[in-house]
Amino acid sequence: MYAAATESLIKQAREIKEEELQRFCGRIFKLLHTKDVSGDTVDSLQRLNLIVSATKYARELPSDLVMKLQTVLRSSSCPEQHQVLSSSIIRESFPPSVHSLCSDLSHDGRTLSYVASVVLAQAGNKEDVMPLCHHLLKSLEARLTDGQIPRHTLAILSKMMTVYPEILTDDQVNVVSRKLVEWLRYASMQQGASMSSGGFFSGPRTRQPAPLTEVDGVVTGDFFTVLCLGQSYTEDQWMNMYAFSMIKSWLLAYDTDGTTNAESDDRSEVDSSVMSMVSATSSSSRLLPPKERLREKAFEYCQRLIEQSDRKALKKTDTELQKACIVESVSIMDIICGEDPSYVYRAFPCIKALYGRLNGDLAYARALLPIAQFYLNHSEIAAVDSEAVFCQLFSHCPAEQFNEPMLAFEFVQFCLLNASVLQDRVANYRQSFPNLLKFLAWNSSGLIAEFVELLPSLIAPDTAIELLHTVLDLPCLAAALDLQQRSACYQASDRAAWDQQGAKVAACLDAFRQPAYRGLFLYILRPEAGTGDTIDRLKMLHEILADMAESPRVVRCSQVVPVLLHVYFNTVTQKADEKMMNQLLLVLLERSSLLYNIKTFNVEVQKVFSTHLQALCKLHPPLIVDQSREMLEFASSPANIYSKEDFYTHVVWVIGEYLSVSYDPRCTVELITSFFESLEAVLFEITQVRQSASPPSFSPRLITVLMTTLAKLATRSQDLIPRVSLCLSKMRTFARSAPVIACYSEEDTEEIITRAHELINLLKLPNVAQFVLAPSAGGDGPRWHRDTNASLPQGMRAVSGLLHRHSSFLPTTPYGTWWT
Repeated sequence: MYAAATESLIKQAREIKEEELQRFCGRIFKLLHTKDVSGDTVDSLQRLNLIVSATKYARELPSDLVMKLQTVLRSSSCPEQHQVLSSSIIRESFPPSVHSLCSDLSHDGRTLSYVASVVLAQAGNKEDVMPLCHHLLKSLEARLTDGQIPRHTLAILSKMMTVYPEILTDDQVNVVSRKLVEWLRYASMQQGASMSSGGFFSGPRTRQPAPLTEVDGVVTGDFFTVLCLGQSYTEDQWMNMYAFSMIKSWLLAYDTDGTTNAESDDRSEVDSSVMSMVSATSSSSRLLPPKERLREKAFEYCQRLIEQSDRKALKKTDTELQKACIVESVSIMDIICGEDPSYVYRAFPCIKALYGRLNGDLAYARALLPIAQFYLNHSEIAAVDSEAVFCQLFSHCPAEQFNEPMLAFEFVQFCLLNASVLQDRVANYRQSFPNLLKFLAWNSSGLIAEFVELLPSLIAPDTAIELLHTVLDLPCLAAALDLQQRSACYQASDRAAWDQQGAKVAACLDAFRQPAYRGLFLYILRPEAGTGDTIDRLKMLHEILADMAESPRVVRCSQVVPVLLHVYFNTVTQKADEKMMNQLLLVLLERSSLLYNIKTFNVEVQKVFSTHLQALCKLHPPLIVDQSREMLEFASSPANIYSKEDFYTHVVWVIGEYLSVSYDPRCTVELITSFFESLEAVLFEITQVRQSASPPSFSPRLITVLMTTLAKLATRSQDLIPRVSLCLSKMRTFARSAPVIACYSEEDTEEIITRAHELINLLKLPNVAQFVLAPSAGGDGPRWHRDTNASLPQGMRAVSGLLHRHSSFLPTTPYGTWWT
């Protein structure tokens, strides 16, 4: 995480002895006492700051040094760097300095800001910050002696009310609301006075205040906002900007009617319409209570900003400021309309006009999110159709701006915040998952936590299987997006630029532009679901993108797929019907062989498949019979052992566990025999003993699972018992062969021999073997193992006695291993 040098410094800071720390603190006290302003003092304070910050616990500093640091912190004449470091040290040290710092608060803005940071960091409850709160409110109500308005006050108050929203009384809320109205609506319209040189023979003179201008250079004709420009600003103009920056958090913290949100929502439309008429004009708004008047003025302010944002800015920085003001203004109007629905009818014409202006302009994509939030919250009240807004939002933004990290994060946060509403009211939300997953494919490391939470809301019965395929193809999507970006940057004729990307990437770019492969890339880059669960030529797509498999972006993307698969299966199995269960099983069998060839990716995905194959079959055992043809085809192919041994082993296990008439009456003797013969052939093929045979490349676990499964199937069709006994009798020869001894450890070979002997002895008593190897469905319940009156403990004791009497060579192993 850190460089080696940094790690070394942090380690030294953590390991410093107490005696050495006390000596160092004494040295710093002397430097501060002599009012030394040299670099030595700054260096020492920086070292002490590192020491107190490097540990999780607060370091106790000498009381005289703490008092000296507090003096430096509260002294406006001290260098600012000393104040910054003193503030940081006191915040991390012990004992707390809250009460001593609040005893004599300064009116200097810079000093009070540093003191407030310590108080807010060390306060344990709202009583600790009450003196600071009273001091801030007093400074708000009266100008200071030099005529300066304390700009710092609002920033500190905003932070304080975020931590302690109940700290202000109703009267104090009204006081702040009046001041906010004053600063928002009645700031001066002239630029601040500036000093200019009067020439060589005369002193400096004060220029006459010039009018403010809009972002396009036109003189401002309406009230001042943050989009009014000037060379310098007056104090009330600065407070206007500060007030706008905190109005959103203020409205969220304090309901403007002094009521709960639920009470506000319950007001009738008649009352809302009356309030609308009362607040319609500026003159009547003066009759409103302070908090409602603040709402009115904030609404007017936001409307004015939206109007100003339509002007053509002369500077690029002003254009960015316009975008930020649009986002903030629409968000504030959304809050106001949520508190008072009467504003919805006044806001919608403005919001609809704004959307019409921004729609289709990718530069304003982030501004569309608060507009969409506004439509989502208020379109039903205003009887406005919002389908076009969300269609544009989900179809174009992710497809065209997936590579914008901030937009990606805000977009996903919007979906998370409104997931339940989007599922119910926005038809194309769940259909848009191919587009939404583009954000994850491109920004996988930064959005994995968000998509783990978001994925369940994207699962719908009609698109669940397609979503599973899309998640499995996520690394292919990352590679395709990478190629799409590169292809847009380099023309096909510019071979020199292509060659700079590397031979592998250049080959993939060639394939990306070939018409023959266009359908493959169009599918993987599709904007919405519904065109099919997957494609027939998926293996060809993997081959085309093979050279992109080592791309860092593709590798990172592949690492999030197993996590998402767990989330997907844990969600879908809770609500899947029989039809979907069958489809999921088929996807597991099919896609276990159709995965993008990335290092460790196939293995990790197959582990997830193995886990959830068991879960699916346990939830719905008839799956084995429903998909018997596909299961039989998969299990009878030894090639599957070498490419996906873990998944193949689990397939064999679920066949032995759930292919039984006790789980499905359709399980006939013929079906059991067909599975038995296929698995018998596989076991025979992989355990042939030949001089030229190479050492086995599969684990002993596969052998034991195959043997146990064959024994289980034989107990359900007892005509097969002689065949499985003959097969098991050959296991000793296999385990003692030279290739196996060279590959397996002695413990592994003994495990194979022991399991074969256990099964042979057990099959000598077919009825007992059926009881042990195929217990009833409730046999895994706690009662069957804890209750001495239940049949399973009695049965185990009986089996133990029978086997020991009839077989003198039975290995003394736990019975529980017989059906593992």
